Parts: sequence; structure tokens; C-alpha cells
Amino acid sequence: MSQPRSELSSLLSRLPKVDQVLDQPALADSGWQRAIQKRLVTDALDALRAEVRDGKTPALPDAAALASRVRATLDDWSRPRPRPVINATGVLLHTNLGRAPLSPAARRAMVDAAGSCDLEVVLPTGQRGSRFTALLPLLRAVLHAEDAHVVNNNAAALLLACTVLGPPGGVVLSHGQMVEIGDGFRVATMAAAGGCPVIGVGSTNRTHPRDYEAALRGEAPGHEGRPASAILWAHRSNFEQSGFVREVELPALSEIARAHGVPLVADLGSGSLGGGLPEGEPTVMEYLQQGADLVLCSGDKLMGGPQAGIIAGKAELVQRCRRHPMARALRPDKTTLAALHATFAAHARPQGVPSLPLHQMATVSVTELRQRAEALASALAWPLPQAVVDSRATIGGGSLPGDTMDSVALRVPTKAPSRDAKRLRLGDPPVVGRIEDDALLLDLRSVDPHDDERLLHALRALQSR
Repeated sequence: MSQPRSELSSLLSRLPKVDQVLDQPALADSGWQRAIQKRLVTDALDALRAEVRDGKTPALPDAAALASRVRATLDDWSRPRPRPVINATGVLLHTNLGRAPLSPAARRAMVDAAGSCDLEVVLPTGQRGSRFTALLPLLRAVLHAEDAHVVNNNAAALLLACTVLGPPGGVVLSHGQMVEIGDGFRVATMAAAGGCPVIGVGSTNRTHPRDYEAALRGEAPGHEGRPASAILWAHRSNFEQSGFVREVELPALSEIARAHGVPLVADLGSGSLGGGLPEGEPTVMEYLQQGADLVLCSGDKLMGGPQAGIIAGKAELVQRCRRHPMARALRPDKTTLAALHATFAAHARPQGVPSLPLHQMATVSVTELRQRAEALASALAWPLPQAVVDSRATIGGGSLPGDTMDSVALRVPTKAPSRDAKRLRLGDPPVVGRIEDDALLLDLRSVDPHDDERLLHALRALQSR
């Protein structure tokens, strides 16, 4: 119910004036522009007035209290964001926590490139060059591809490839591969975002060669008379199908594409290059060998690098994508290119497991994890063996669905798991764990061993509360 007019006027009159708040000592040395402070004060007062008019009776702050609130917001804004956290969820590629942690070499490369750098200049001649000149030969070699191009994420790679290669007839995509990716976006929607028609064929569980061939002849239901211009294959990286299912495998689909003279674009998504990760996920090189003309993938998933989208395959098709005006809008910045170069250099070195955090987390032994867990529990005087438990970790990031691996977790002794999970998230450093069977678990497979001391500090702070 709304307040009576006289009561409403009385409550509103008790709110401090903007200038009164701005003149408070709490804001005097904030280091922020007065115009920014005024904006926050005005927004806070508007929110309070709205609550009063809606019939609520909030505790109305005086000028000093409101200034303290604004100062707290300004102090929070002063902290660099995003903040580093300790990922103890057991999900190695946690989308909400930044996916692949970058290697020390990639971090150094980003810092070095953050200032002035030879992004688009040829130092020997002093002439302008391409920002991709140094990176592309390395990508071609590692991926065994004729050519490659880089954009700012894999959705951008899909958008660009379909916008360039899809017209005029559109791309053919099996209904069984119309995957929903993150944040409600879908492969078919992204493919069509640049104006490329998407021709869905087959059914959710079964698609046959004849379905693709009908679309390429212009005989797909609802698209009669308009032959498709390309075939799109989308790897189902974040779910599995079983039972009465069928799909046309990539080599057979390549033969269909060649017979009709259209390109085959394969959206791999995960960006796997092999290198010691769990088996079962196809690699970029395998898709190229199986006949894909272009392969699209992410840089920040199984590749273990920064957020990026990679288009690899036939030189003529890559060049068409590179020269499209949309490519400029989707190009990555200098720090991304620097981190990607360091990541591919790690993949190119002669060793079984690349020196990348993701690969190290995925391949560390359970024995080593247990030793770390027991050392942490002993330092905290937590009872053994109750505080160290077997766990199951997963790659995450939309890769290897249902594929888990043995792990070890700390079981935090608490009677209020949700409360203490929140306290850890709000601590310094923030620690993100998981609640399972009414227990707060901190899975060490996703925790960098160099962060064990920081994790110990956070847990000691939790104990002291």
C-alpha cells in the first residue's frame, strides 16, 4: 500500500540533501571525481525515494551514513576486476571462473604486450604490417592446416564463417546438432546472426545422408528451390546422445560436400590438440584429416589459452573469412594474441604433456593430490581421515560431457556448509568450493599447487570466525 500523502512527505523530507552528503568527511579523500560521487549519491537517494513511495519504510540514513555507503562503493570500485579466486570446485574449465588458467609464459607475454609493442609494424623496415604475422605460421604448423585466422571467441568464428560461406542458400545443420551453448545462445542462432539462412535437416536423434543431399539440391522441406551453399557440423561437446540415434560421420559428410561442390565447416568448440587430456574428445587435426574444409574452435577450453576463436583449414576459405569486413569487428587485441602465441608455443614443444596449467591439473596423480590434502589438513589440525576424501573432478567448459576423473578433496568441518561456503567466497583470497551431500568440499585437482598457501590462509581465517 502507498503511504498517506502527509506521511510520505514527512519521510521524504528526512532524506539528506545531495550537497550535504558530498561534504561529509567520508568522501573528502576518496580520490574520485566529485561528479562520480554525485552520481552515486543521487542514485542512492532515488532508490530510497522509490522504496518510500512503494510503501516500504526503509531505515533512512543521515548524510554521514549515506556518505559511508557511497565511500564503500567507491572503495570496491578501486579494486581491480575481475578478481583472482581459488577454484576448488573440481571443474578445471569453470566458465564462471574464467575457464583455462593461463600459463606463466602466457601471462608474461600479455604483460609484455600491454605497453607499446610491434603489433602492426615490421621493425626491420618500419612499415605497417599485420597483427597476425608472427602468430599465423605457428598456428599453421601446430594445427597442420593450410591457413588459420583468429577472432575473439569461437562464437565469433562461427558467425564469421557462416556469414562468409553460407550465402546465398544457407548452411545445412542437423537438428541433432543444434546445440545450446552458454547463456542461452544456440549454434543455429549464432550461425544465422549475420544473415545466413540455417536449414535444419533430419530429426533430433537421427539424420541421414539423404537429408543433407536433399538440402543441397534445394529440396529440404520449407526451403524448396534454394540449394544450400555449405554444410555445418557442430560437435556435441556439452551433451551426449544414446539409444536409437544416427548421424552422418564427418568423413562421409565430407564426401557429400565435395560431390556438391560446397564447403564443410566443422565447429569443434573445445579446441583440443590432444596432449594428455582424457581420451574421447576429437582434435582440430583429426577434423581436418577427416575432410573438414574449415574447423572452428575455442582458445580458452582444451587448448588451455586465452579467450579466442580459431578458424583453420583451406587457405582460400580462411582468406575469404579474413577479408570480410566483419573480421575487423571480431579481431582480438594485442594481449590475446600474445597469450595465444605463448600457448601454441607450449603445444609445439617435444613433450608428452604441454606446460599448461589445464594439462597439469588433468594429469596430476591422485597420490600427489592426497599428499597435498593431508598436508593442508594437518596444518589446520583437521582430523584425518575425515577431512581428506575421495572426489570426482571434471574438465568442464562444455567439454567431455559426463567424463569425470578421480580426485581428492578437503572436507571442511562445518555444521553450516552453505554459510561457510559463502564466507570462503567473500574471503581474501576468495575460495570457491562445492557443496555435495551436505558437505563443503574443496577439490584440489582444480587448485594450482602454488595456491596451497593462499588456500591455507583462507581456511585459517574461516576457522577464526
